[in-house]
Amino acid sequence: MNHPIIKLVAQRIALGILLLLAVSILIFAGTQLLPGDVAQAILGQSATEQSLANLREKLGLNDPAYIRYFSWLGGILQGDLGTALTNGQDIATSLGRRFGNTIFLAFWAAVIAVPLSITLGLIAARYAGRWPDKVISGVTLATISLPEFVVGYLVMFILAVKFRVFPSTALVFDGMGLFERLNAVALPIIVLVLVVLAHMMRMTRAAILNVMQSAYIETAELKGLSPSTIIRKHAFPNAIAPVVNVVMLNLAYLVVGVVVVEVVFVYPGMGQYLVDHVAKRDIPVVQACGLIFAAVYIGLNILADVISILANPRLRHPK
Repeated sequence: MNHPIIKLVAQRIALGILLLLAVSILIFAGTQLLPGDVAQAILGQSATEQSLANLREKLGLNDPAYIRYFSWLGGILQGDLGTALTNGQDIATSLGRRFGNTIFLAFWAAVIAVPLSITLGLIAARYAGRWPDKVISGVTLATISLPEFVVGYLVMFILAVKFRVFPSTALVFDGMGLFERLNAVALPIIVLVLVVLAHMMRMTRAAILNVMQSAYIETAELKGLSPSTIIRKHAFPNAIAPVVNVVMLNLAYLVVGVVVVEVVFVYPGMGQYLVDHVAKRDIPVVQACGLIFAAVYIGLNILADVISILANPRLRHPK
């Protein structure tokens, strides 16, 4: 009975792996095409030609590009993300804590944004064309129109400078309690919630209104059911697939799109780590961060596809 589902899930996973492989090629090629000399950037302008040549040989920069790519890919498959050129530290070790910080930030933003956006989407659909719908749509449209750094600085000015409710920088360190850490990251969480809330709310509203045009909704209305009951018991369960898709896409954004927010609030996550090493032209770190971001994004998209497949009754109960 489950054969169609297993086949479709296997196809999605295989496609995701191929896509990640293609992205790894693009990431490697993109970093190789960056202008400038890596060895020169590491040793500085005063380096001699001999020292530059020795460093290029040590880093394998004299090897053909395809050999360097497969060497890099082979190390990644073995769990070795390489060594940072600027400080000689293991990239996987350095990224471990920062990735945990980014996931912590994205998790709490999702905990707030997902139920809030679905609730607002249901309210907007329930009162479509009336003042609650117009207010919710207007506010979310305003937040979606502003870049993240603008929202970040506005929130920082209001809640950190003007009213001093939360700290302006999101400084976290080992040994902090949960509530102390949440207080430290409150501002970036608020910014992330405002940024992704509009997408999820508007898609939830659109999915509900689309389902509301169905014949079985008319039957429920003829039975005398209230609009709220129709939306809760009939419309929303049948609109869950597109809602899940947009939620997963925004969860992926929360993880991979936090770069600007982390930089604005000086948060020690992967985004800040990436920006610091882009400025230093540390190619192995840039490649590792790019691949991790791509893997998270592709993985969450695959998860969205799988959930949508499982939510399809025609696949759950094939004839």
